[in-house]
Amino acid sequence: MVNDEQLSTHLQELRRGTVVLACLLVLRQANYGYALLDLLEQRGFAVDANTLYPLLRRLEKQGLLTSDWNTDEARPRKFYRTSAEGEQLAETLGRDWDALDAAFRALKGRP
Repeated sequence: MVNDEQLSTHLQELRRGTVVLACLLVLRQANYGYALLDLLEQRGFAVDANTLYPLLRRLEKQGLLTSDWNTDEARPRKFYRTSAEGEQLAETLGRDWDALDAAFRALKGRP
């Protein structure tokens, strides 16, 4: 039987790559880090802030996200948005996700 630690490790590995796609999809509409954390959690993608913020910086450095500072509020916030290159990657990853989903369903004996 799989123990809780093993299960946690395997779930983390399974979800690690999905967070990139989830961010690219959600950030088609500009948003800032903390709101993105909440939104992802509401949609079933629980992500730790210590994971999300470095990911956002990495995706921006790779040209997959753009960012702008909003200083209209009392607290400045950095808003991220999926770039054109990020949109292309999201489309490619989404197609691959759909193919993997179909393959898993076939393995489980479901159409």
